[in-house]
Amino acid sequence: MSRIREKVDVCVVGAGHAGCEAALACARLGLETVIFTVSVDSIALMPCNPNVGGSSKGHLVREIDALGGEMGKNIDKTFIQSKMLNVSKGPAVHSLRAQADKAEYTRAMRKVLENQEHLTIKQGEVTDLLTVEDIAHLDDQNNVTEYEKTSDPIIGGVKIYTGAVYECKAVVLCTGTYLRARCLCGEAITYTGPNGLQPANSLPDSIKKLGIELRRFKTGTPARMDKRTIDFSKMVPQYGDERVIPFSFSTDPESVQIDQVPCFLTYTNEETHKIIRANLDRSPIYAGVIEGTGPRYCPSIEDKVVKFPEKDKHQVFIEPEGLHTNEMYVGGMSSSLPEDVQLAMYRTVPGLENCKIVRNAYAIEYDCIDAMQLYPTLEFKKVKGLFAGGQFNGSSGYEEAAAQGLIAGINAAMQIEGKEPLVIDRSEGYIGVLIDDLVTKESFEPYRMMTSRAEYRLLLRQDNADLRLRKKGYEIGLISEEQYQHLLKKEEMISSEIERLKTTIVGANSRIGEFMEKHGSPALRTGCSLAELMCRPEFDYSSLAEIDENRKELPKEVIEQVEIEIKYEGYIKRQISQVNSFKKMESKKIPVDIDYDDVNSLRKEARQKLKMFAPVNVGQASRISGVSPADISVLLVYLSSKYPDKQR
Repeated sequence: MSRIREKVDVCVVGAGHAGCEAALACARLGLETVIFTVSVDSIALMPCNPNVGGSSKGHLVREIDALGGEMGKNIDKTFIQSKMLNVSKGPAVHSLRAQADKAEYTRAMRKVLENQEHLTIKQGEVTDLLTVEDIAHLDDQNNVTEYEKTSDPIIGGVKIYTGAVYECKAVVLCTGTYLRARCLCGEAITYTGPNGLQPANSLPDSIKKLGIELRRFKTGTPARMDKRTIDFSKMVPQYGDERVIPFSFSTDPESVQIDQVPCFLTYTNEETHKIIRANLDRSPIYAGVIEGTGPRYCPSIEDKVVKFPEKDKHQVFIEPEGLHTNEMYVGGMSSSLPEDVQLAMYRTVPGLENCKIVRNAYAIEYDCIDAMQLYPTLEFKKVKGLFAGGQFNGSSGYEEAAAQGLIAGINAAMQIEGKEPLVIDRSEGYIGVLIDDLVTKESFEPYRMMTSRAEYRLLLRQDNADLRLRKKGYEIGLISEEQYQHLLKKEEMISSEIERLKTTIVGANSRIGEFMEKHGSPALRTGCSLAELMCRPEFDYSSLAEIDENRKELPKEVIEQVEIEIKYEGYIKRQISQVNSFKKMESKKIPVDIDYDDVNSLRKEARQKLKMFAPVNVGQASRISGVSPADISVLLVYLSSKYPDKQR
C-alpha cells in the first residue's frame, strides 16, 4: 500500500500551551513546521481553570513575551478580569493574573497558528517516533522495522495513526496529559484525555523503545457549575484592577482598559469536611486506584481535609469560564470523589446550596518523564534531535508548559540552523529556574513554579522581563528591529533619569523645609540628591515632582524602573554580587566525555548522581541532590588538571 510521505523541518506533537509556543517559534524562524493535535478544536485548550499568570507564573508569561512568545499577547486579547497580585509586598513578588474567556483564548490562539507562515496544523494521533535508521528502512520495506540500537539514535520523523510519515530534522514532544490518559470520578473510570478528548495510547511504547523512561503523574480539576443555580449574594465579590496592566510589552495599555467581570469568594465548612471524610473510601486517591503522584501545591479537596484536619474551612473561588457561557469554575475544590458525593459536598458551601453540576470534577492520570533525562536545552540526552516541553516533562500549569515549549522550539530551530542553543540560567529568568530545577533536581510530583524557588528574585521581577530577556529574543530572531529599538530607548531613558536624580541636589532651605514638613519627613541639615530623598519611605517619584524643577514627562514603565532601581539599589547590588559568583561556577564547563570513575576522592553517591544527571557545568553539578560542596571541590581540582583549557 502506498503511504503519504512528507518532509518538513520540525514536527511538534501536541497543540497545548507548550506545543503552540514551540511550533510558532520554529515557524517564525523560517522552519517548515507541522503541529499535530488529537483535535483541532483543542488548540491551546484550558482544561482546568481558564486563567493565565498568578504568583510567579505571571513572571513566566512576561518572560515568554520578552523572548517573542505568544501567551502574553493572547491573554491580553481574551481576558475578562485582570489583577496584579501581592501589591502590598515588594516588587519582587508582584505578579499579574488574568481570568480568560476560555473559548475565546482557544479561538484566538488557533487563529494565530492558522495564519502563521511555515506552519501547518494536522489533526491526527502520532503513534511512532522514527529514527533516521527507521526512515532508511522505509525506503526498502513497507513497514517500519524497530531500530536495533548500536549507538544513541537520531530522530528522523514521526508516523501518525493513518500510516502517514513525516520526515523531519527535529521533533518536539508536548503531549501534556494525553499519554495513556484515564479520568477518574469515584468508581467511574474513563480512558480518555481531558474534556473527553481521545488519549494517545500508542506513542508511549514508541518513546520507551528509544530508551526513554516514563513515569505516572496525576492532576485534577473541580466541577463546573451552572451560574443560574448559584446564589452570589452569599459570597464576597472579587474585582479586577481599576487600571489594567497588560502582560505583553507590545500591547497598547489603553487597549486593555475594558469592563471586567467579577469573581467570587466563599468557603467550605465542617459539614463539607464531614461528607468528604465519610466517603474517602470511595475516592480513587485513597482507595489505591490511582497510580500517579499528584501535585503538592494544587491538592484536591480530599487532600486538604486529610492533611490539614485542624482547618475548619478552605477558600473556594467561583470564577466565570467566559462571557458567553453559564459555566462557573469552582477553584479550590478539585476532586475525584463520586458524582453523588461531589453534589452533596458542593451543596454545603454558602451560595452553592442549590447548585447544579455541568461537568463533574475528576482526576486524570497520564504518562510523563523525569526531566533529568533532558539537557538544559530540553533535548533528550539519549536521542539527538528529540526535544520535550510542558507537562510531559513532569511540570504543571499552562505557564510552565508554554515557557518550556518556547525554549524547546527555539533550541530545535537553533540545532537545525547550526547555531548556539538558548540556555537561560537561574540568574537571568524564572524560565531558567524552572528548567534548571526540572533537569537537575529529582522531582516526585508535578513541578509548580513559585517565587521562593528563585534565589535572585529581586533581579527577576515581572516588571523588568523585557530588560532582562528582550535582547536574547532579538538575537534569536523572534523580536523585531522595531521592538528592539524601543527597548534600547527605554534603557537609555531609565539610565539617564537615574543619573539626573542622583546629580540633582536640593538644599536645606526654607522651601525644602516646608516640603519635608508637609510630608512628615525629617528636615535636611545639608544638601541632598533627589535620589537620596526617594529612598525615604515617605517619598516616591511622583511626590518629588513639586521640588523637581527640571523633570521631563516620562512613560510609566520608565518611571517604575527608575523608582525600583533607586529605592532598592543596595539590595540589587548585593544580588548582582551573588550572581557574579554564581556565573563563575556556571562558566566552568564539564566535558561530555568525562569519566567520573577517574575522579579520585569523589564519594560513591556523588559519582552515581553525576553519571545519572550528566551536568553540563560545575554550577549545575553543585545543585544535584547528593553532591556535596566537598565533592564539588574535588571535581574542580580534577577539571583544572585534566581539562585546563576548558576552565575559565
